[in-house]
Amino acid sequence: MTLPSMKTVHLNTKWGILERVSIFRRFFSFLWDKILVCFIARPIQYRRLTRPDSSSSSSSPVEVVVVDDNKTLPEDHPPMICNGNEADSDLVSLKISLLGDCQIGKTSFLVKYVGDEQEKSLRMTGLNLVNKTLFVQGARIAFSIWDVGGDSNSLDLLPIACKNAVAILFMFDLTSRCTLNGVVGWYSQARKWNQTAIPILVGTKFDDFVGLPPDLQWTIVTQARAYARAMNATLFFSSATHNINVNKIFKFIMAKLFNLPWTVERNLTIGEPIIDF
Repeated sequence: MTLPSMKTVHLNTKWGILERVSIFRRFFSFLWDKILVCFIARPIQYRRLTRPDSSSSSSSPVEVVVVDDNKTLPEDHPPMICNGNEADSDLVSLKISLLGDCQIGKTSFLVKYVGDEQEKSLRMTGLNLVNKTLFVQGARIAFSIWDVGGDSNSLDLLPIACKNAVAILFMFDLTSRCTLNGVVGWYSQARKWNQTAIPILVGTKFDDFVGLPPDLQWTIVTQARAYARAMNATLFFSSATHNINVNKIFKFIMAKLFNLPWTVERNLTIGEPIIDF
């Protein structure tokens, strides 16, 4: 074989190899794109579980959003309220967080406000998320309420729970002074992630609190008022069992946010549900 013929064969072989490599590259690139679409870029799917008819009921409708297939919310995902498959553009969503120690009545407080819809809410380890829609002066206001568990593992959820919240309820058991002392830690941690939310100090289980000796009631009231002043927070004593000040707390939040013509009356009488600001 002559030298020019050998060069021609060599070039043809080289181009044949390069062409096969190019084909394999395009194939694997196509396959990799499919894998990314299926496993990484797959959007989170939401479904709306309730569709209350406001015309047939006088109570405020409750809308609950859950994540399909047990997916968890990404850290930067904002609260969503859906109407069918599309988000309502005229709906104002307000995020509110509930913080405090374990077994102080946070979840009972939440259920009393939104209704018995807890089994349909988004439930993750250490977190309950429930949405409730209100109609205020012709506008629709959607509260996205984040109930954070009170154990030490829940501290990891504070960034996502506090981010973009318009109000944070720091809650304690009125019959347990150690849970009131625990509010200091919750407040300092929450303020690392949100320094603009309206702080509200909420004492729970007022119906049990009134059974305590008067001198102990006075001590707890005095300490709670001092903490509220230090936090620049409004203080409410509440009871989920008897629905004392539960709805009033959320009315107070709306009045503060939207300058509504509604004011709360101060009550410092020992033995009655305290409201201080």
